[in-house]
Amino acid sequence: MEILDLGTAAEVADKLLEIQAIRLQPEKPFTWASGWKSPIYCDNRLSLSFPEVRKLIRDQLVKSVMHFFPEAEAIAGVATAGIPQGALIANELDLPFIYVRSKPKGHGMENMIEGKVTPGQKVVVVEDLVSTGGSSLKAAEDLKAAGFEVLGMVAIFSYGFDVAAKNFENAGVKLVCLCNYDHLLPRAVQRKYINEDVLDSLGEWRKDPGSWKQ
Repeated sequence: MEILDLGTAAEVADKLLEIQAIRLQPEKPFTWASGWKSPIYCDNRLSLSFPEVRKLIRDQLVKSVMHFFPEAEAIAGVATAGIPQGALIANELDLPFIYVRSKPKGHGMENMIEGKVTPGQKVVVVEDLVSTGGSSLKAAEDLKAAGFEVLGMVAIFSYGFDVAAKNFENAGVKLVCLCNYDHLLPRAVQRKYINEDVLDSLGEWRKDPGSWKQ
């Protein structure tokens, strides 16, 4: 996993904190669906409601695709949050857009992939957030099974879990993010969203989220 560049990581971190798409509450942690206690909550869908932030993210994701995957022939969003981001990117690059469901549609054609399926087409997958990478990589595998050549994946933010890095490496899928947890924390301290004395606790969470605060 890698980021586009340091400047983009800092700017995206600032904007996501500013609009509260990312919240940091180490003293009053959130509970994820998995049951994990977490000092961070990330909802990048909020960025769509702020034109300036939406354009920043769109432009930097477009830049990521052009720099790392210039041979892209199509863009695929991961349902649901990757759909609007993917559509924005595809529109800017004038490329076909498709999206991947988490499970086949329960009626009609029962599609897993919505849009024109073109076997052999080189596709870049778009996510808004990567945690362990499970659902993201499932979408990539579904695209491969349909005959696409998956060049890689771009995302807005990643928690940077070791398990995610291993999962992407094992799947042979390159992941490029605009920002990640390591680049977020210094910006959060600098802009006084958190105090420096909580950094150790925040670091421990990332190392072992399953047992943090248990």
